[in-house]
Amino acid sequence: MRKLGLVPTIQRLVVLEFLENNHTHPTAEEVYQGVRNQFPSLAKATVYNVLDALKKAGGIQELTIAREAARYDYNPDPHPHFLCRICGNLYDVDLPCSIRPGDKIGGHLVEVAQVYLYGICAQCQKQSSLDKNESKTGPGRSSASTKRRNDAGAP
Repeated sequence: MRKLGLVPTIQRLVVLEFLENNHTHPTAEEVYQGVRNQFPSLAKATVYNVLDALKKAGGIQELTIAREAARYDYNPDPHPHFLCRICGNLYDVDLPCSIRPGDKIGGHLVEVAQVYLYGICAQCQKQSSLDKNESKTGPGRSSASTKRRNDAGAP
């Protein structure tokens, strides 16, 4: 925390620990809900202020990939993110990202580098494929994929 130039308060440490242990890229509200059980007196405004301070100090990334709310990433280094348009899950993806803040491109100074990819995640594609196979079996028939989903407790 000191390497970020911030005093390591209990609030900052708790929020940072939550982000470190939750790789789902949570929203500020999700961070607040996640830490309030441990610290019930922690105000929602404090969580927002801590996230803002950590972002400004370069300790975390704020992602504006989703329209609904900003999401937060414990890894502050530039790297691409993928948002599934079906389930809304947000993933880190492994692609080379050679552009970094401080680079100059065509005479322009890069201050922030973010790559956002949108589409359908592997899990949703798999589920869609299972659903299509079920529809091919027709009404009143059962398929192996239906049995597998039902055995797994899916509706």
